[in-house]
Amino acid sequence: MEDKKQLQDQDLSYVWHPFTQMEEQKRWGSKIIVEGKGCKLKDIDGKEYIDAMGGLFTTAVGHGCREIIESMKEQGEKLEFMSLFDFFTNEPAIKLSRKLAEVTPGNLQYVHFGCSGSDVVEIALKIARQYQKRKGFPNRYKIIARRNSFHGVSMGALSANGVTEFREAFEPLVPGFRHIPAANCYHCPFGRKYPDCDIDCAKALEQQIIFEGPETVAAFIAEPVPAAGGVIDPPPEYFPKIRQICDKFGVLLIADEILDGFGKVGTLFACELYSIVPDILLMGKAISSGYFPLSAVIVKPEIYQAFLGSTSKEAFLHGQTYQGHPVGCAAGLKNIEIIERENLVRNAREIGEYLEEKLKTLLDLKIVANITGKGLLRSIELRDKRGEQISHSKGVKIREKAYELGLICRFQINSLIMSPPLIITKQEVDQIVDILRKTLVEAEKSYF
Repeated sequence: MEDKKQLQDQDLSYVWHPFTQMEEQKRWGSKIIVEGKGCKLKDIDGKEYIDAMGGLFTTAVGHGCREIIESMKEQGEKLEFMSLFDFFTNEPAIKLSRKLAEVTPGNLQYVHFGCSGSDVVEIALKIARQYQKRKGFPNRYKIIARRNSFHGVSMGALSANGVTEFREAFEPLVPGFRHIPAANCYHCPFGRKYPDCDIDCAKALEQQIIFEGPETVAAFIAEPVPAAGGVIDPPPEYFPKIRQICDKFGVLLIADEILDGFGKVGTLFACELYSIVPDILLMGKAISSGYFPLSAVIVKPEIYQAFLGSTSKEAFLHGQTYQGHPVGCAAGLKNIEIIERENLVRNAREIGEYLEEKLKTLLDLKIVANITGKGLLRSIELRDKRGEQISHSKGVKIREKAYELGLICRFQINSLIMSPPLIITKQEVDQIVDILRKTLVEAEKSYF
């Protein structure tokens, strides 16, 4: 293996990292990971870390899973690639589509593949607009999303994003996007207290639809459990009310489960927590446990059927070269098989409860404002001595201190985020919380 310093220099000379101020990366130095097994990663120096991020919300079944690697190898040796264009298809794409129809909620059935989360958000937005036109509503083009939401980085997905910092450099964005306040019982944008609030956050959608004119609104997109600014689970009544409002006004409900899906919240899909079936559901990240860039949109039959006709004018004219990639679909199939066979959703639920219990022991620290989340998708909201959001620079220092002590987590806006693999054990949770306490105690001494 090449010298560490040489590789770090090459990284800074040739790699432009995502969502990164490269001057900041130069100051901290590039962290070179070379090996992974289970919930552990190893760097170029041989030091081991607990991967409390599961890659980047991706690695459901753990690192180094031989079954997935072998399934990809076997498929690659048999057929490395065949597109889904011009009436062609391939066996893994067919089987994975059928499997996704089986495991997703309700009567969701028809699958359109992508290669990333942003891909499938774009696909869903295009489906929603064209569907409304096909149903005789040519003026229904507006998309309503939520503030502090994250839906991707391509221009349509970025327009749905509700994080100003991510949007402003690229404005003007795609027209027709509107945003309402998020459901956040910890920092209610309406100044109310749950449960005496009448779920005003859901009513905000109806008010926005009426304000825009129902005849102009195509869809509402939301993450069931958002994580951009902390993992904020909504009150249980929120999404059933949202579903009712969408049905009342003929607005499609798009559930962005790119981050939430495949077990990490304690159910296979977060929609199940709230007993709703969206019209369109988006999947990515853990669909393949990160072993292959893969994502998917699944829609109800009535949406698919609206695109049937005698000419291409009625069809959904969207496609990408690598969608439905046979090697990626083979990885996705094996990944879901392992999740089901090993009861990993149940493990995520049970160990998630244990993780919550242990994380709440950190509430005795002044720097910890709140512990939020569902299942294994958790966050620690941080504050400074004035009780305000901790700064980005301080958050990065805290994250890097945790890394120094052997823990990989993420700092987003004002929270430390974690989403470990579904295979995690109580012993590994204890290690995570022990490192977090040491990290936060030191930070508290510095910032309070």
